[in-house]
Amino acid sequence: MLDLRKLSLEAQLTALLDGEVSPEQRHELEQRLANDENARRLHEKLRHGADFGRRRLDDVLKEPVPLALVRSIKSTQPPKTPISQRATRPQVKLAPSGPQALAAALILFVLGCGIGYFAGTAPDADEFATTTSASAPANTSDWLGDVTAYQRLLIRQPRHLVEVPASQAEEISSWLTTAIGVPFRVPDLSAKAWTFQGARVILGDSRPVGQLVYSNTDGDIISICFRKDAQPPETDDFKETIKDEIGLVTWHNAGTSYVLAGPSSEAALGQLAMEIATAI
Repeated sequence: MLDLRKLSLEAQLTALLDGEVSPEQRHELEQRLANDENARRLHEKLRHGADFGRRRLDDVLKEPVPLALVRSIKSTQPPKTPISQRATRPQVKLAPSGPQALAAALILFVLGCGIGYFAGTAPDADEFATTTSASAPANTSDWLGDVTAYQRLLIRQPRHLVEVPASQAEEISSWLTTAIGVPFRVPDLSAKAWTFQGARVILGDSRPVGQLVYSNTDGDIISICFRKDAQPPETDDFKETIKDEIGLVTWHNAGTSYVLAGPSSEAALGQLAMEIATAI
């Protein structure tokens, strides 16, 4: 165990937060925190920095995997011929001496406390989100999450896909136009082996969304969802996202947002969305 008294206060408090101190060292540091206000303030900054770093890491891990990467992994074929083994080289064991190991440990302590200090003095993530949301347009990720949830529901209940069947085309047109406030046409996707089953009205971010549902002979299901929006003209169109088994392609036109939701393994989802955009 390192002698923490030889390290800076930041390094000692960082070791305390990481649980890398002995019971005696912990007791000594806690006594100092109880009696030293400056030490308490520094400890709070370091703790805040560690919490901020963990939250940011959790946010990164929750980011959806790019659709192109998933398809690339699925389409990769194993090599047909075995890879020849390289000539083995004599292994060299690196055994650092005691002073070298101690010096490396000290460097890591200093780096750790420095990162924690600067992260601790950075603006809080919640404050940053509050500041940026005041000037940002309405968040579209909420309604995409709702669309994904409804798509999963359709996959699990294939016998109850729609509220109004495809045979009642006139009712679907007048019903959705009134409920959503967006004129549309039902795209004919039969040439792509997708059969129109009917329509639903769902909620996306607490707003009405029209949903046109299609299926194919393999039992796969896709849906075209649309609603009014207020997105700027430069919004990125035909953006593909994957959320586990669901693939999403988003675009907008003339004050309307569209999403094509379907199996993430469907390689032609993006091309199908472009064809739908010209027909709907």
